[in-house]
Amino acid sequence: MNLTRKGGLAVATAAALATIAAGLAPAAAQLAPRDSAAPAVTHYQGTRGVTHLMPRTARRTPGSGPAHMFSKGARHRPGAHFSALEAVPVAGSSAVSRSATSTRTLSNFNGTSSRDSQFTNYNLEFEPPDQGLCEGNGFVLEPVNSAYRIFRTNGKTIRGPFNVNDLFNVGGKEFTSDPRCWYDRATTTWFSTILFLNDTGTVGTVLIAVRHAKDPLGLWNEYSIDATDPGGRGCPCFGDQPRIGIDQQNLYITADEFSIQHPPFNGAELWVIDKAGLVAGKPKVNFVQFTHLSIAGHQTMAPQPALSVGKTNAEFMLSSLDFNNAGDHRLGLWAITNRAAVTAGGLPTLSSTVINSEAYASPPKPPQKGSPSTLDGGDDRMQQTAFTGGTVWGELGTAVTPAGDTTPRAGGAWFQVKPRLASGVVAGGSIVRQGYVAVRGKYLIYPAVQPDAAGNAAMVFTETSRSMFPSSAYATLRAGASNFGAPVVSARGSGPYFKGSTRWGDYSFAVPATESDSAWLATEYIPPKSSQTTDGQQNWGTRVVQVPLG
Repeated sequence: MNLTRKGGLAVATAAALATIAAGLAPAAAQLAPRDSAAPAVTHYQGTRGVTHLMPRTARRTPGSGPAHMFSKGARHRPGAHFSALEAVPVAGSSAVSRSATSTRTLSNFNGTSSRDSQFTNYNLEFEPPDQGLCEGNGFVLEPVNSAYRIFRTNGKTIRGPFNVNDLFNVGGKEFTSDPRCWYDRATTTWFSTILFLNDTGTVGTVLIAVRHAKDPLGLWNEYSIDATDPGGRGCPCFGDQPRIGIDQQNLYITADEFSIQHPPFNGAELWVIDKAGLVAGKPKVNFVQFTHLSIAGHQTMAPQPALSVGKTNAEFMLSSLDFNNAGDHRLGLWAITNRAAVTAGGLPTLSSTVINSEAYASPPKPPQKGSPSTLDGGDDRMQQTAFTGGTVWGELGTAVTPAGDTTPRAGGAWFQVKPRLASGVVAGGSIVRQGYVAVRGKYLIYPAVQPDAAGNAAMVFTETSRSMFPSSAYATLRAGASNFGAPVVSARGSGPYFKGSTRWGDYSFAVPATESDSAWLATEYIPPKSSQTTDGQQNWGTRVVQVPLG
């Protein structure tokens, strides 16, 4: 679980994640030939299920008590860490394009913060934020661990801060983490997802909150999908870091199955959920689950499903393939077809293949100004995926040696992929553009990319170095350009991250604006003291920025 909560009941789920590395990675990954006329395609078998509309209950009151605390370590890919033995890519002079990044922001304001989380959680202090972000019709919703606010697009708060559990209609004793959200323009519907553990630590579920309206202000419908997997190894289990994807047919959620009480990692899982049923608020909604996903003969962490704009001929997903922590130069390309079958209780088709890409590797730990403590820069799993204009985009954190530098830094690797279908399954894909965002002497962590249909894009990330406090930054890419422009700092950090932890992230977020050709971006940074916890023990905040694309 991408969350550490201080104090309270400790659960050893994240202890000794490295001990299960062997269960994920064989001794060596077999690289596919660079020019394969007919790439191998993997097929998967799904299982039908039904999720039920949860009954509305009275909202909890301040006297109902705090949530149980679950002390969790970073949910990295098992065994993933920067290693001198991995193949670190070297960025050429084109790693930052000579075309300038737009420095004109349409909005730029402080988002939900550690103080909000403290205020709404009985003075308990959580990390990291794991912020989601969605925008629609002049409203911006940002849920984090473990609070949320609703803003106007100028940054004015119109609701909140509230406890994030309230959005999912669960009580104060239940544990939630890793919220994400999306506003679906086609159906004027808001969606949000989060992982859930009951107050006894015996049941894990994925929660889905849905509001079919132009605004996110009123009541939401809530659905629950059981992720306990009672027959699984080391279970009861939960679906860690649920990733969200959507298209015109379905809502897609992927997650990594971990035991609640013990270290075992049981592989990646996927739920394909009938979107029309969710939008209509039906009491029963069909879904199909795929478990124990593998690709190229290896068990894998969950792929990122695409947040899709417009009508698509499949739902696409991307994943990285660094199975043995040695770096890699391949991507997993996944497709879900026959998607309409889910509505009627049928099975969609899930397939995957492997394509070649630029190299990437797990990033080193970034330093920060004013503290000997380094930050947790994460690993090289795929961070977020978007589909628009006929191509699927993804990005990940990587070790990279910038041009003119001699030391591996943390940077962003990005990919624009043109997928190809044949006979109803994924048949391959070609790289349209790819590159690195890397700066000499700087560390750029937890990237998230949002493109438009024309091929413009914006990437958001935290920027830090020995001479810079952790700050919010972004870069933009112009259609036809070879790479992103130089990073622009949207909000400078006010100090170092507090010395009690190295946690950061565990992801940023980027979504398209609904009323202009622009992107909404959110990432973690160190805000002014007015947004930090009152005791100074947690000082993280988030920054929300809107930047033009076209």
